[in-house]
Amino acid sequence: MIQAATLTPLTNRRILALAIPATLASVTTPLIGFVGATVIGRLGDAALLGAVALGGVVFDAIFWSFGCLRMATAGLTAQAVGARDDTEVARTLARSLAAGALIGLVLVLAQIPIAALVALVSGASPDVLMGLAIYFHIRIFAAPFTLANYAILGSVLGRGRTDLGLLIQVAINLTNIALTLALVIGFGLGITGAAIAALISDVAGTALGLAVVHHLGTRPFAVRRADVLDAAALARTLKINADVLIRTLALVAAIVLFAAIGARFGDVTLAANAVLWNLFLIGGFFLDGFTVASEAACGQAVGARNRHAFAVAARLSLLWSLGFGVAVSALSYAGGSAFIDTVTTNPEVRLAAYGYLPLAAAAPFFAALPFAMDGIFVGATWTRAMRDLMMAAVVAYLLALVGFQALGWGNAGLWGAFLLFLAARGIGQAIVYPRLSRRTFPDDA
Repeated sequence: MIQAATLTPLTNRRILALAIPATLASVTTPLIGFVGATVIGRLGDAALLGAVALGGVVFDAIFWSFGCLRMATAGLTAQAVGARDDTEVARTLARSLAAGALIGLVLVLAQIPIAALVALVSGASPDVLMGLAIYFHIRIFAAPFTLANYAILGSVLGRGRTDLGLLIQVAINLTNIALTLALVIGFGLGITGAAIAALISDVAGTALGLAVVHHLGTRPFAVRRADVLDAAALARTLKINADVLIRTLALVAAIVLFAAIGARFGDVTLAANAVLWNLFLIGGFFLDGFTVASEAACGQAVGARNRHAFAVAARLSLLWSLGFGVAVSALSYAGGSAFIDTVTTNPEVRLAAYGYLPLAAAAPFFAALPFAMDGIFVGATWTRAMRDLMMAAVVAYLLALVGFQALGWGNAGLWGAFLLFLAARGIGQAIVYPRLSRRTFPDDA
């Protein structure tokens, strides 16, 4: 049965109880790349280090594109929890697992053309491409398990059990780190060991995740095939996933465009932007938790048909996210110079990064509103509006890029356009929020 804790009345303490474990889970994720790069780097082969780094980017891009599975599952599960419908919780997970298995299988079967495309686009040296090929053709078999983990995580987070979500993610990350150390250094397997470690950790994560949902009383494999393939439910699930996928691809395109334009300003500016981008990403980890918190709290309120609970959840999520956004931006500005000096020793790169630090430090504040709003929209399954507003924000971003570059603002204009992009997302969502809320709750609850 669904545990009563998932329906706890919403308070500031409850929001933090939801957000903090999710934040901690996000913070542990970069450790994988850091440890992997460090371990491979100790082998003294620059090509292998480049192959692992490039492989990480490739799989991040592939798997992140299908992160819609986690978000859609979280929103639908939260609504089922709010409606106290245990059966629909299991059905939702079963459908998401089936979708993840199908997509994962397609990725495995299409690995040769995907690898060829990656090699063509990357422009890497033959030695790097040789190492990348080894890494790619092993790790790609993790695809069905990675996507299954997204579905399981969405189910757990939709219940409001961010503590268990933290357990699953930390277990996956620590297993990956331990196996990487053992296989690469202990057994001398090099890049092959790094790929096997990533594969095994995802398999282990799926096993743990299934044990967790079983403990919570959900039996996805006991769901009848007819229920999994129910036309109306399947169509809704696919539509939500498609909306979130398009939204995610638009976001990825905006980020790629930022990097591509930054590269036009020269190597020093490109390197400075890379340092500042990492500063922004670290700040983003502290906001992710409030996205997850609002997904669960708002989704459960929608499922319970409780307008008041939904309004409280949205308000508290927004206030805490904005508060953390201000704090993170202030800390980023105050500690930004020390961060820059730690990441790079190049005096030219340092000087360039110092110049754009105020703009980069402001990014978490600008991101706070859209991050929280994304959670509200996912929980309420307002995914079509989220998709359309993302596309509109990208258009505003493109217009700002053209306009600021025409004014000769250079890299400052690039950062300014990115901040405008973040603001446009959040403000657009805030504008349509009242209308969508009235449509979701046509009568007072």
